[in-house]
Amino acid sequence: MKKLALLLPILGLASQATATDVVRHAIPNSTFPISAAVEVPAGKTLVFLSGVVPPVADASAAKDSPAAYGDTKTQTAGVLGAIEKQLKSMGLGMGDVVKMQVFLVGDPAKGGKMDFAGFMQGYTQFFGTPTQPKLPSRSAMQVAALANPGFLVEIEVTAVRP
Repeated sequence: MKKLALLLPILGLASQATATDVVRHAIPNSTFPISAAVEVPAGKTLVFLSGVVPPVADASAAKDSPAAYGDTKTQTAGVLGAIEKQLKSMGLGMGDVVKMQVFLVGDPAKGGKMDFAGFMQGYTQFFGTPTQPKLPSRSAMQVAALANPGFLVEIEVTAVRP
């Protein structure tokens, strides 16, 4: 690990060491708020959270409509808030997240294209902030549909127990 830490600046790669010895490698020459890679040392416990979908944002709207759950930004913030709550109940936090997979449905209001900008507006409320700067590795993809036609966002995460 020490050799890697010495080699990273030479290669132009930055990393963030955490109290749990998880190493997060920044994307070279980028401020995009994800890690290019995350290393979890042997002996740490990985926690895999199932996909989380958005909570109801408007109870008066039809339960199978996006109006019931909000736009992509609203749904993302709701999903990440639920993930944060679940992690907290397990003695973990958003800074313990090392991997994220994001499933975005094309927004009918955006011509059927995923609203990546809206997703990022919700995401950056939880990651890359002054109070929570630790960034996970992440994939985001557009999918044809989720379990409820009103869902635009589903997120699953992997966390590491310190």
